[in-house]
Amino acid sequence: MHIGIDFDNTIVSYDALFHKVAREQDLVPAETPLNKVAVRDHLRRVGQEDRWTQMQGYVYGARMDEALAYEGVIDFIRRSRAAGHEITIVSHKTRYPFIGPQYDLHAAARTWIEHHLQWDGEQLLPSRSIFFELTKQEKLARIADCGCEAFIDDLPEILLAPDFPTRAARLLFDPEGHHPHAASDSLQKFQNWRQLDLHFNS
Repeated sequence: MHIGIDFDNTIVSYDALFHKVAREQDLVPAETPLNKVAVRDHLRRVGQEDRWTQMQGYVYGARMDEALAYEGVIDFIRRSRAAGHEITIVSHKTRYPFIGPQYDLHAAARTWIEHHLQWDGEQLLPSRSIFFELTKQEKLARIADCGCEAFIDDLPEILLAPDFPTRAARLLFDPEGHHPHAASDSLQKFQNWRQLDLHFNS
């Protein structure tokens, strides 16, 4: 089976890093939950939307290599490839931040993959299996062009988009329970990579 996987907030968890950077910059109180959404919501509440936007560019650029892989995702990719599944990363992100220093966010993400998606010192995925598109529409087109038979994403809006390829199973990765009502006949929901591993590789 050809399995496609989103990158940000699906393979990579930013919760601890956003909280760390926000505390370094004295933008959130210490009791703010260790959660990216909690940091964002606090900054919006206090009228600091621009600081949130600038922080995203900084985290996804200069600090990207400090982000952590979700627990179990490396085992999932390794076991899936060993079972004969093809794995492709398809993500959408701007090339440069909207405001602030112009980090190359695509290059930072590829460097993260080189450093973190490894097993016994070997790269888990070749560069030809990694795509960063500039828009959601280009991402959807790439999922179709790659022939993905299943796609894992943290955004219901991608999985339920009208242009999402009809042949691909829609798998929602929702570890924090942000989308309690998203599951439907056309969309399966998973809380962690262990569940996804059992789904594909048991």
